[in-house]
Amino acid sequence: MTIHYDEERRIFHVQAKGTSYVMAVSSEGTLLHLYWGQEIQDAGAFRGLLQIHRGSPTGPVQPANADVGTWPHEFPAFGMGDHRSPAYVVQRFDGSIASCLTYVGHRIVPGKPKLPGLPATYVESDEEAETLEIELLDPVLRLRVILRYTAFAQHSAIARSATFINNSDETFQLQRALSASIDMAGADYAFLQLSGAWIRERFVELRQLIPGEQSVYSRSGMSGHKHNPFIALVAPRADEEHGDVYGFSLVYSGNFLAKAEVEPMRQSVRVQIGIHPDDFSWLLEPGASFQSPEAVLVYSDRGIGEMSRTYHRLYRTRLARGRYRDEPRPVLVNNWEATYFNFDADKLVEIAKAGSELGVELFVLDDGWFGKRDSDNCSLGDWYPDPRKLPGGLADVAKRVEACGMQFGIWMEPEMVSPDSDLYRQHPDWCLHVAERPRSERRNQLTLDLSRPDVCDFIVEAVSNVLHSAPIRYVKWDMNRPMTEVGSATLPPERQRETAHRYMLGLYDVLERITTAFPDVLFESCASGGGRFDPGMLYYMPQTWTSDNTDAVSRLKIQYGTSIVYPASSMGAHVSAVPNHQMHRLTPLSFRGHVAMSGNFGYELDLSRFTAEERELAKQQVAAYKSIRSLVQFGDFYRLLSPFEGNETAWMFVSAQQDEAYMAYFRVFPDPLQPVRRLRLRGLRESTYYRIEETGEVYLGELLMRVGMNMPLMDGDYQSVTMRLRKV
Repeated sequence: MTIHYDEERRIFHVQAKGTSYVMAVSSEGTLLHLYWGQEIQDAGAFRGLLQIHRGSPTGPVQPANADVGTWPHEFPAFGMGDHRSPAYVVQRFDGSIASCLTYVGHRIVPGKPKLPGLPATYVESDEEAETLEIELLDPVLRLRVILRYTAFAQHSAIARSATFINNSDETFQLQRALSASIDMAGADYAFLQLSGAWIRERFVELRQLIPGEQSVYSRSGMSGHKHNPFIALVAPRADEEHGDVYGFSLVYSGNFLAKAEVEPMRQSVRVQIGIHPDDFSWLLEPGASFQSPEAVLVYSDRGIGEMSRTYHRLYRTRLARGRYRDEPRPVLVNNWEATYFNFDADKLVEIAKAGSELGVELFVLDDGWFGKRDSDNCSLGDWYPDPRKLPGGLADVAKRVEACGMQFGIWMEPEMVSPDSDLYRQHPDWCLHVAERPRSERRNQLTLDLSRPDVCDFIVEAVSNVLHSAPIRYVKWDMNRPMTEVGSATLPPERQRETAHRYMLGLYDVLERITTAFPDVLFESCASGGGRFDPGMLYYMPQTWTSDNTDAVSRLKIQYGTSIVYPASSMGAHVSAVPNHQMHRLTPLSFRGHVAMSGNFGYELDLSRFTAEERELAKQQVAAYKSIRSLVQFGDFYRLLSPFEGNETAWMFVSAQQDEAYMAYFRVFPDPLQPVRRLRLRGLRESTYYRIEETGEVYLGELLMRVGMNMPLMDGDYQSVTMRLRKV
C-alpha cells in the first residue's frame, strides 16, 4: 500500500493490495484517468503508452485543440466540451451550468479520515490505509472539489468520495454530485447487476455492454428491492475463478444511480455511481460544503469470487462495527409466521420454551405488540405495549422468556406512522407530504419526515424508552414502504429537493445515537425483507433480513446473489413452516435447515407444534450450526454451483487458516438417470490433507479442488447434503 506523486510527470499512483490506480494532470490542469487494474511498478511509463483516438495523447500533455470530449476524465464536468455524463452539475444564479475543474494541489495522509454524517469504511490504525486528497478548482465559480482516494493495505479496494465547497460570494445549486466516475479504456465488458423485486431480491444479471448508457438505480427513497447499489464490469472470459473484474459499491441507503456509458466507437466506458440526480439538489451558500457518500471500488484478477471475498472481508471487518462485528450471532426464533398479529404473552412463552429445549438462544417478538395493533392498519408511532396482549408489558414477557434460558428481542418500525395512531393525530405534519396533494398510503402507513430534527429526536426518545423498559438484546428495525410525496413542512421551496438526502442524513444520525447508546443490542435491518440491503445500513446494523421470502428453494438464488457483495454474517436466514407462506411449496425440514444454516440461522414458525421427529431434527440442526457458526459468519465464502445456471447449487465456507471448511450442496429436482455429481471444492490448501467428518475419508486438498469429490446419490425432490472438512 503506497501512494506516490511523480512531480515531474504529474502522475498519481495509488496502490492498494494487488491493484494500481493511476491518474495524471494534463498541461491544462485537467485530472485524467490512466489506469486501474493489476498492480504495476512504473506508472510513469503511461505517459508514452496511452492515447485517445486520432493520436491525442492522454498523458500529462495535451495540445490546446485536443477534443476534451474524448479525454479520460477523472471527475468530468458539463458544458465545456465533454458531452458524456458528468460527475457533477452546479448551477449559478444566472442559470448557467458550465463548469471546469483544474488541479490546484494535493496531500497524502496516513489512515482514513471520517466522512461527516455518513457511514463509510474505516481503519483502526493509520497503518491500515493511506488517503490521497486532490484539490480541484473552478476559478470562475470559485468552487472547490476535494476528491478522496483511500487505498487499503490488506484489501484490493479503493474508497472514493467527493466534497464540494463554495468559496465564492454567491449561492450555487448543486444539481448532481456523484461519488465516483472513471473512464476505462475499451468497452469489451459484461455488466453485472443485482436486480429483482420484493421476495425476489438480488438476482444475478449479466449482459454485454453496448454503445449508450446502461444503468441501475433507485428513486424510491431507499436503496430498494429492484436494484442493489452495486455494479461490476466483467472482462471477457472472466468467471467465478478467473479473469479481471471491477466492482463498484455505494455506501448509501437512499436514491442511487450506477451506470456505464459506452462511447460509439467502443474505445472507452465511463462508469459512475452516486446519489441519483433525480429529485436531488443542494443549495450551496457561500462557505457551505456538501459531502458525497462513499463508493468502494474493488479490483480482482481472480474472477467474481475473489471480488466478492474482498467485499466480504472489508465490509465484515471495516464497515460493520460494534460488539457483534466479531461476536457470533445467536440462533433465534421469530414469532411472525407462527402467529402474525394473533398472540398473547402465554403463546409467546410457549414458543420460547420449545425453542429453548432445542438450543435456540434468542426469542424475537415481531409486529403486533404495541398500541392497538391487530393488523397493519394502525398504531405505528405508538410505541407502548398493548395491555390486552401483554398485560405485564415487555418487561414481564422478557423476564418469562429469560426464565426459559433465552434472550429477548423485538421488532420495531420507527421510521413510519399510521394515520390511525395517537402520534399522527398529534403531529399530522410530521410525515413526508406535499401541500395540496393527497398523502399516499402504503401498507396503511406514511413515512415520518426524518429531515426534521424534532422528528429524529422523537424517534431516538421513543426507541430508547422501549429499550430501557426491558432486557432487550435484539432489535429488528423495519421499514415497509417506499417514499412518496417527498416534501418537508419545514424546508423552504429552494431546498425541497434536498428532502430525500436530508432524510438519509437524519436516519444515519438516529442510528448513530441509538446504536451508540445501546452497544449490547444486536440490531438487524429490514425493509419489507431485503429492500434496504446496502453497505450504508451495515455500518450501523451488522445484519439484514435478507428477504421476506423464506422458501428454501427461492432463498438459494436470493442468498447466492446477495453473496456477490455481502458476507454471510450480514444475511438473516430462517427455517419457516410448510407449505411456505410465500411460495406455498413443501420442502423437507432438512433442506430448509441446510439453506438457512448458510447465513445467520434461525426459525420463523411455531416450534411448539413440531412433531417429536421434527424436534429431534431441529435440535440436531441447532447443534450443527453452533459447531460451524464461526466458519459461516467469519470464514471465506466460495460459490461452487450457481442456481441461476442449473438445478443444483453448492457453496462452501473456509476458515482463514484453511484448516477447516463447511460445504453445502443442494439439488432441487432429481434426474431420471441419477448421474454422479463430482463437485470440485475451492479455497483449500493443495498440500494439506483433510478428513471428511461425515465419512472419515481423508483426501489431499489438491485432489478435492482439481478432481473433486462425489456427491451421494439422493432420491426425490429438494435434497441436500453438507460436509465438514478438517485438517488432518
